[in-house]
Order: sequence, then structure tokens, then C-alpha cells
Amino acid sequence: MWLIHSSIGRKLVMSISGIVLLVFLLFHLSMNVAAVFSAEAYNTICALLGANWYAVAATVVLAGIITIHFVYAAMITLQNRKARGRDRYAVNARPKGVSWASQNMFVIGIVVIGFLILHFSQFWYKMMFAELLGCHEVTLCDGTTVHPQDGAAFISYYFSHLWIVLAYLIWYAALWFHLTHGVWSAIQTVGWNNQVWLKRWKVIAYLVATLIFLGFAFVTLFFYAKSLCGESCC
Repeated sequence: MWLIHSSIGRKLVMSISGIVLLVFLLFHLSMNVAAVFSAEAYNTICALLGANWYAVAATVVLAGIITIHFVYAAMITLQNRKARGRDRYAVNARPKGVSWASQNMFVIGIVVIGFLILHFSQFWYKMMFAELLGCHEVTLCDGTTVHPQDGAAFISYYFSHLWIVLAYLIWYAALWFHLTHGVWSAIQTVGWNNQVWLKRWKVIAYLVATLIFLGFAFVTLFFYAKSLCGESCC
């Protein structure tokens, strides 16, 4: 099948899956920003996205897309290494016009996946998965119990720890580098560009990546700052 064996097909699959994941990131960002303004509104969204059949189905599809995106990225990376042969061992300066992110997309992707596992273990595993197991309470490390749909409580708890905040900021930075190249590259692969629009898509890629980075960082730092000043911030 050409989508598997063809270089163009592999890039197309990776690009389309990347665009879908970008849309999900923007949705996730808007959802998290809601938590800053209203814990009740955020928890309502969490209830809608809990152990409901449509949310579970969407989660399975999302996991599949992430897997496909990573597997195809690995296939393309191995293909490129094989094509370069011995040249990959040579020490070469980065070609003019080629960004650092574009040369290290796979490594950045591994960092993103690594922190994604941390994120799943702290939120998805203790929220949707706990609901699927029939749990009505989840015990946090400090001994407090939280309902699986109380997403605001999970955010407040985890983002009150400095090491977690720093870890997430590193994750957001890796996402920024990944998206600054990935967005316009995906658009180019699917053919939605020309010589004029390619430059515009690169600018849009930086704007979108920066929006996502600043948005997630704002939410994380907001709840960390709120934990430092306690009830006086409420």
C-alpha cells in the first residue's frame, strides 16, 4: 500500500495526523483556559468528557492517531538515515534556511511523547480511566480524595508542585519547537501552499505554536501562583 511503502504516502499520513492533533491541542487549550475563570465550568466539561461512550471512543481514536503519527515519524526518520548512508556520521553545519527544529523533529517528538505519558498518568489515568473502573474517589499523594470528574482539583493539586510545573514548561517548549516546523511542513505536504503562501504558513506556524505555548504556560503558572498565595488569591 502506497501510504505505507511510499515516501510521499508516509509524509501525507504523518501530516494529516499532525493536523488532527493540532486541532485537539487547540481544543485542549481552550478547555484549560476555562479552568482559570471558572472551576465549575471546567468540571462541567470534564463531566461531559468523562466515561461517556463518545468520550471513550474519541480517546481511543486520539490514541490511535498519536501512535500513527509517532510510528510514521520513526519510519521517515529511519528512511532518511538509510538514504544518507555514511553521510549521517559527518559533522556538517546546518544548511542555511534550515531550522534547528526541522533537523531534530524526531528527538523533540520523543520528548513530547515522554511528557505525554506523565500527563496521562496524572490526569487521564486518575479521571476517565478511574471512572471506567467504577471508582468514585481517587486518593492523591497528600492523602486527599478527589472525584474523578473534579478536574479543577487535579489541576490545582499537580500545578502546586514546582518540579511538575518546570516539567510541564519543558514539555510546552518542546511542543513549541515541534509545531514551528510541523505546522507549515504538514500544510506543504498536503499541497495547501505555493511560493507566496509558504512564507505565510511559516509565520502562521510560529504564531500558532506561540499561542499554544503561552496559553498552556499561563494556565500552569496561574495555578502555581494561586497555590503560593493560598486562599488570599480567591
